[in-house]
Amino acid sequence: MMATGQLRWLALTAAVIGLDQWSKRLVEGALEMYEARYLLPVFNIVRAHNRGAAFSMFDSASGWQRWAFSGLAVVVSVSLTIWLSRLERRAHLLAAALALILAGALGNVIDRLRLGYVVDFLQVHWHQHYFPAFNVADSAITIGAGCLLLDALLASRRGAGA
Repeated sequence: MMATGQLRWLALTAAVIGLDQWSKRLVEGALEMYEARYLLPVFNIVRAHNRGAAFSMFDSASGWQRWAFSGLAVVVSVSLTIWLSRLERRAHLLAAALALILAGALGNVIDRLRLGYVVDFLQVHWHQHYFPAFNVADSAITIGAGCLLLDALLASRRGAGA
């Protein structure tokens, strides 16, 4: 019998991928490249394309990064799915973390394979200082990583109290 562990959390993964892809297509249809819509004094919607990794590292490389980052995302996604399938049923925070990271990895790899770049559009700034644009998939990875850290912290406290 195949272990199912926490595979039910793949529903969260699917929902986040759907939101990510929908929001990117909405931005692609509504904004020209680098066009910005100012929503708050510290937040914009701006259309940007990232051919590289986080914070546009390797963005201007010769094209190898599309396939390297896509391959890495697929390997990570398979690993996360296997991890989810082996989790205990009570490991909810860890399962949510893995599901969010998986969603982010797959959301961005869909862009890389479909377009050759990742669509970014969320931009935080303070006066003239701008944080690099990001997207829903990046946010899911960041929240998932935070949940992983929180889960590890809580697990270490449970272990210390035992």
